[in-house]
Amino acid sequence: MPTYEYQCLKCKKKFDKLQGMNDPKLKSCIYCKGKVERLIGGGAGLIFKGSGFYITDYKNKSSAGDSKKRASESDSKKPASETKKTASESTAPKKASDKK
Repeated sequence: MPTYEYQCLKCKKKFDKLQGMNDPKLKSCIYCKGKVERLIGGGAGLIFKGSGFYITDYKNKSSAGDSKKRASESDSKKPASETKKTASESTAPKKASDKK
């Protein structure tokens, strides 16, 4: 239920009233019984009350794949000597002098 803000035209006091959207507007001030007008408010926005609202509640379904992607990215940040062999080590044929 929204909260509406009213201002009395007689005493100039402002007050809030919790009303349903289909409820009729107030016609008289709660302080002096003068005529009131409903003010236009900006609204309060979305408010989460209570426990149980966590960022993990709305994770993407691809979150399991993301952790694998992050692991492969961390490997790519290592120097080439740590992650894979150089081209000469992996493809060069062994010489007869290397065998003993």
